[in-house]
Amino acid sequence: MLKHRLFSPLRRHLMEPLDALRSGTPFLNYWKELERTQYLPEAALRRVQWERLTDLLAYVWDNNQFYRERMEQAGLTPETVTSPEEFRKIPVLSKECIRQNTLAMISRGYDVGSLMKFKTGGSTGKSLEIYLTEECSERRNACARRHDRWAGWNPGEPIGAVWGNPELPRDMKSRIKDWFLSPVIYLDTMSVTEASVRAFAAEWEQVQPTLLYGHAHSIFVLAEFVRDLRLNSIAPKGILSTSMMLMPHERRTIESVFGIKVTDRYGCEEVSLIASECERHEGMHLNIEHLYIEFLREDGSPASPGEPGTIVVTDLMNRAMPFIRYRVEDVGVLSGRKCRCGRGLPLMESVTGRVADFLIKKDGSRVAGVSLIENTLTKMPGIVQMQIVQESMDSLIVRVVPGAEFKDSTQCGLRDYLAELFGSGTSVEVSIVDAIAPEASGKYRFSICRIS
Repeated sequence: MLKHRLFSPLRRHLMEPLDALRSGTPFLNYWKELERTQYLPEAALRRVQWERLTDLLAYVWDNNQFYRERMEQAGLTPETVTSPEEFRKIPVLSKECIRQNTLAMISRGYDVGSLMKFKTGGSTGKSLEIYLTEECSERRNACARRHDRWAGWNPGEPIGAVWGNPELPRDMKSRIKDWFLSPVIYLDTMSVTEASVRAFAAEWEQVQPTLLYGHAHSIFVLAEFVRDLRLNSIAPKGILSTSMMLMPHERRTIESVFGIKVTDRYGCEEVSLIASECERHEGMHLNIEHLYIEFLREDGSPASPGEPGTIVVTDLMNRAMPFIRYRVEDVGVLSGRKCRCGRGLPLMESVTGRVADFLIKKDGSRVAGVSLIENTLTKMPGIVQMQIVQESMDSLIVRVVPGAEFKDSTQCGLRDYLAELFGSGTSVEVSIVDAIAPEASGKYRFSICRIS
């Protein structure tokens, strides 16, 4: 325990810089620059943001036929986009448009085989394939680190993660590197039980993480266990919730159990971090150094501060597969206030969405819906969209919108995986549908539990 606490500054000031020097990564330089720019006046940050946006438009005009055609259809050239009003003439990019034009969105000069590729399920339960460069990935990681620190964590300190399908180090070399650079312990949300929570608490007592990080609802479930089991070893210095909307009652429970404020973060895998609370908790600071973020009414005009608006994001960093005016399918509220922390990054008040139910196994343990999506939609070929509904303790209905690669074996694999996970005797009905309807709010739910 003491060794981990004493070792954190050594990791931060010696081991991490040496590892960065060895690997040649510019990650630390990106992070240090973001630490500096966050306190620039908003006007200065807006100028940087606009310069990066116009540079991006000039780049895609010359190197990306997909976006050049969209600009031409709107009667635009890079030279004519001199204001936000002109920029809004570029058509909004939908998830369906991305699915239909994934490879066409790759800019000239990039080899798809050499790019980083990942598949995301997202909060809507629909999959997207995303490509980006290693540089873009490092810039995203640097931004995430800056915001991690807002929760009270410092580089080199261990982290306790409440997450599904954790990627644990498998060999001795990986375990040694993990301990020397960034120790992380996990509570796997694929099986949250009294036993797993007690084991997590015991490991926490040994490693002494300073940050509790994870899906918003998963941290809430952990807090309930900690309260009911009267565990006192899990005592983080900061709590960072992400991946889904943090409900007010969940925030109250988490803060009551652990005795500290929750730092809530908002983003999506397509463009990474969009906004985050700081230590003042007066709203979410928008990541305008990396993104151009719009809040729009139904007619496409800008929503006023305090007025709900559809969130549309332009990624200023990803030139390999640009996302320009991408509709995230969430609704947010722009703020007109200034945060007392002194940062120049503007605020949003709140975001709607990211609500996913936990499903319940026969033994009483709970499974995070977001983790189920990570194990099915993003890994099994041919699943375009899916929704899992638990009608009873021994009955699941899985609605699937199939894609071109969907086969009988995919359906059998999906059924077998869920039946094994939820226990023998569990009925899993896979229903092939043309589409999955959204809730009345306009949001999709990929996991619904109907057990009281």
